[in-house]
Amino acid sequence: MNSIGENCTQLKKDYDTCFNNWFSDRFLKGDTDDSLCAPLFKVYQQCVKEAMKQHQIEFKEIENDYLGTKDEEKKPPPKAEKKSAPSKDS
Repeated sequence: MNSIGENCTQLKKDYDTCFNNWFSDRFLKGDTDDSLCAPLFKVYQQCVKEAMKQHQIEFKEIENDYLGTKDEEKKPPPKAEKKSAPSKDS
């Protein structure tokens, strides 16, 4: 699967490869230190945030921690304001 930002796709693939190797080669053998891929994740995360800004996607909704908060988990996401389409006369 590609990333939200076209220029982030290779960063995502690099991180996914690192994570999958760490998971199978280390985590499943009891090593829970996940710092190996942290630098790749940080670069990928920054790229995704920039792509989200370009696509006008708000961060605040994705950064909220809803897990473990029953009230928040059950709420539907807020509806995005619809931008009016340009008129045909324009």
